Amino acid sequence: MTQHKKNKMNQWSDKTILKTLSNPSGDGYEINIKNPEVTFIGVKDQPDFATVWIVFYPKDTIIELKSLKKYFQDFRNRLVSYERLINVIYEDIKEVYDPHRLRIEMDFNPRGGLASKLTIDSDWSVRGGKEQFKDWAGKDHRW
Repeated sequence: MTQHKKNKMNQWSDKTILKTLSNPSGDGYEINIKNPEVTFIGVKDQPDFATVWIVFYPKDTIIELKSLKKYFQDFRNRLVSYERLINVIYEDIKEVYDPHRLRIEMDFNPRGGLASKLTIDSDWSVRGGKEQFKDWAGKDHRW
């Protein structure tokens, strides 16, 4: 493997891929996005796969979906753990779009008989939130 490829695989993400659009409404609403085709290189240098659900309450900008698709495709050749992946995606989307609320759920395909699900919600107090949204409690938020 060339040094260039090795360096690229150790970078976590390229948030400059993400583009914004102006929010067409000043009223509150919820945007739900699902990507069942997120691929990346797992920690054992094997391809890994995940489905990502994003719940997004916009402020001034919304996610330009074509750029989000390209952003996810950029992980295809990156070496990253499940835990790092969800945190990187969360931080990038929070920084670029500054939503009122961001919730990300990731289901990772089984490997060695084990499947993993990770979730981050900006509403949680450990993430600086106010614990005001209870829509996730006790139910599967995905469709």
